[in-house]
Amino acid sequence: MSRPARVVPAADDRDNFVQSLARGLSVIGALDTPEPLTLSQIAQRAGLSRAAARRFTHTLERLGYVREVDRRFALTPRVLELGSAYLSSLTLPEIALPHIRKLVEEVRESGVLSVLDGDSIVGVTRVPAYRVMTGRIVLGQRLPAWASASGRVLLAGLTPGRLAERLDRVDFKPLTARTITVRAALEAELGRVREGGFALVDQEVELGLRSLAAPVRDRDGAAVAALALVLNSAAGSIDEVKRTLVPPLLASCAQIARDLAASGARLGYTATFETVGG
Repeated sequence: MSRPARVVPAADDRDNFVQSLARGLSVIGALDTPEPLTLSQIAQRAGLSRAAARRFTHTLERLGYVREVDRRFALTPRVLELGSAYLSSLTLPEIALPHIRKLVEEVRESGVLSVLDGDSIVGVTRVPAYRVMTGRIVLGQRLPAWASASGRVLLAGLTPGRLAERLDRVDFKPLTARTITVRAALEAELGRVREGGFALVDQEVELGLRSLAAPVRDRDGAAVAALALVLNSAAGSIDEVKRTLVPPLLASCAQIARDLAASGARLGYTATFETVGG
């Protein structure tokens, strides 16, 4: 999980910036972890003092957004209400879902649609294959864009200036022993992604998993999302993966782009989860 960013108001915005609200939201962001956290852990992740973390966490608990278990704290399902209006008003995943379902049925690998949010990607639609996978596909999960296949697809679509700004903020801390940790090497990889039209990440985010991603473009040709197939690293050689999975993945992205342009729908993220059996 990525650590929430600490927001500092601009000098000309301090009169309108509510610091306490920002700190409360930073606590919600800090609790985006698989396991409950102590107050000290919340304070460290949110960039707050322990006393401030205690006040904000207690307030969120009283409001029903946080629960306490053995002096550790976790989010409750009520936090979904904060994004429900946004999630329900937008339709990109609804358009993409039939195509992702068809792709997963064809290739028998799990599919995830992600969007770029800050320096991370966020999964907004998932269709896991029926068979058990080593890694988890978590709706709403955030992954560092620079290290993930979907993130590299979307970063490769940025202008040089915007890309440089993103890479300037990257802490090239390896997620596994295979993660690219040198900026020049990452820039070269993004060039290959830009030229080839897809990204393949082999065990750079999680050992045992590969991810193959391609962009979903809007009517102007801008990459607005990335569709990825997530598969076990033992499922064939890299050359075999490219040969068998790249063509259907690119075809699915093109079909989603076609339907997105034809619908005139606004971009957005109605969260969707399915499991394809058979």
